[in-house]
Amino acid sequence: MPEYVYRAVTKNGLVVQNKVEDSSKQVLIKRLKHNDLLPIDIIQLRYAGKAKKTQKRNINDVEAILKNVDTTNLSKAREIKSLSTIEKINLALSASQKITNRDLVIFTQNFYLLKKANFNNIHALNTIIQSTENLSLKGILEDILAGVEAGENMYTTMEYYSNVFPYIYINMIKVGELSGSLTNSLAQAVKYLDDTSKITKKLKNILIPNIIQLVALLVLLFVGTIVAIPAIQSVFDQVGSTDQLPAITIWFSGVVDWLIAYWYLPLSVVLVAVAVVVFYIKTPKGKYNWHYFKYTAPIFGKLIYSLDFSRLMKAMLLNLENGMRIQEALEVSKNVVQNYVMLSIIETAMNNILIGQSWIEPFERSKLASPMMTEMLKIGMQTDLTEMMHKLLEYIEIDIDNIMDNIMKVLPQVVYSIVGVVLIFFVLVVLVPCIQVYMGNFLFSAAGL
Repeated sequence: MPEYVYRAVTKNGLVVQNKVEDSSKQVLIKRLKHNDLLPIDIIQLRYAGKAKKTQKRNINDVEAILKNVDTTNLSKAREIKSLSTIEKINLALSASQKITNRDLVIFTQNFYLLKKANFNNIHALNTIIQSTENLSLKGILEDILAGVEAGENMYTTMEYYSNVFPYIYINMIKVGELSGSLTNSLAQAVKYLDDTSKITKKLKNILIPNIIQLVALLVLLFVGTIVAIPAIQSVFDQVGSTDQLPAITIWFSGVVDWLIAYWYLPLSVVLVAVAVVVFYIKTPKGKYNWHYFKYTAPIFGKLIYSLDFSRLMKAMLLNLENGMRIQEALEVSKNVVQNYVMLSIIETAMNNILIGQSWIEPFERSKLASPMMTEMLKIGMQTDLTEMMHKLLEYIEIDIDNIMDNIMKVLPQVVYSIVGVVLIFFVLVVLVPCIQVYMGNFLFSAAGL
């Protein structure tokens, strides 16, 4: 059985601590309450790690309970069993364990399978908690379970842990709970996490090696300009050669010398520019323009819009299949996107419904959605919208795959071009003078030949 170290408050306000074995944390909590003990801290010792401790939403932490505890007789509670050195090390290591994307994928997959097997939320969460090894995630799931047992939806507690659960993930769960299609939403969430992981891995495989090359070239360029160029010029001067360094070398060396002498000026300009941009993006208009740029940016813009539009259509389809009207489906489904441009389009679409106009027209007028997408929705409105949305989602999936293939072809070329330009500049500025010295032609001019 797992071992636990707990602290609890007695009826008299005494804080007691002990190490016990029990089948699960939930069973231990019930047993302590049955014995008139109010648990304030329970730590499992079986595993070596636990994430950084955070304030729980539905479970009171130690500090909150101790505010109402009579601490005058705490010395009477010293009869507890002290922790061993290994247990103290385990507790110290527990503060560094993080919740990874893999942990979320495993949790979501397990929850999806249990829901598919007709488990209710409480039973499914209890089952997953008992098999979760990451103590950070385990504590969060126990907090979610406490909220569910209190009659709350899961997403309300997940929103409290926005640093663990992605915004879109939370709202997928929200759509599923509000529409009564949590199983389908979990399937979408699993796909979202898998797709995000694959896209990130592909981009890292392309960008990281080339970024390392680019940084290495820039370091060589500046170090060569600072060290090698003055040394070469010194050789020319010592032998009395009239040969001159290439003009581009002299110019860049002057730029580097200026940057070293007045480094605070360009740094100040950069910091001010970054501050201005960040401040502008935080304004409503700035955030809207920034989000619009995301949808229209070269290389990635079309992919970002297609992913958001796909999530919106999937969420709408879940709601429509559960009997919601289009306006209600749009209202609930808009939470799966965070882009202000898409949200403004959705708001316009809902307003159009109120005045008897087409809800598809704002998507068409934005010119961000392809004509195929909007035409399929129009046909769906005249025939069977849910059936047509299934076909639309199939089309979007194929379109996203094609966009990703194009990105994988174009992105390396762009990165190679940037590295190539820096490499050519490095050759002209640093290597050409080095070749001059190696060839020894400057000796002829020094001898007056």
